[in-house]
Amino acid sequence: MRVLPVGTDALLVEVSSGEEAQALHAELLRRRAAGSLRVRELVPAARTVLLDGLADPAGLAGELAATRLPPAAPAPPRTVEVPVRYDGPDLAEVAAHWGVSVPEAARIHAGAEFRVAFCGFAPGFGYLTGLPGRYDTPRRATPRTAVPAGSVALAGPYTGVYPRTSPGGWQLIGTTEVVLWDPAREPAALLVPGTRVRFVPAGDPELVIPEAGAEPASAVGAA
Repeated sequence: MRVLPVGTDALLVEVSSGEEAQALHAELLRRRAAGSLRVRELVPAARTVLLDGLADPAGLAGELAATRLPPAAPAPPRTVEVPVRYDGPDLAEVAAHWGVSVPEAARIHAGAEFRVAFCGFAPGFGYLTGLPGRYDTPRRATPRTAVPAGSVALAGPYTGVYPRTSPGGWQLIGTTEVVLWDPAREPAALLVPGTRVRFVPAGDPELVIPEAGAEPASAVGAA
């Protein structure tokens, strides 16, 4: 673990894996809730956690450097279900990369249980983990200048859903009408770090995956 100062009142903690970053984020959230850590904002990323708004960053840096990470906290009991049509323009290319048919690629994706590792890129964009490593998918060689809002996409080990139209180089495998970012909602982001996510095929009964005990969420759902 490496602790780096950021400005005058923040620290960036670097760890060696995404799992460690999630465990550290969960532990810091626990400490803040218990009142033993005073911090304005905690921002997890792929292998870092940013602590912003600290009264004594230098003192906390030494404490964090000596911290032994606890095991990753279990996923929260609720799951956000995201209805998705597996109609993306890159689905056939992804299926070929995986060595399976197009329907099987959709079933593999819909059969996985995902977890939001961290958020970034755009408000409401969550980086979801859950697919086995053999399904890591390279980005497109040439990014698109405009990816439609609601596009379900893959890049490396991650799945993401574009909350708004924007440029992007991820492989597009489907679409959803779920609202990922709504300033009138609390929280505004549907997918926050730690949330479990399940993609539910819509419109094709042959792709429907058996129910796995998830609690449905509406298009403006709950995190």
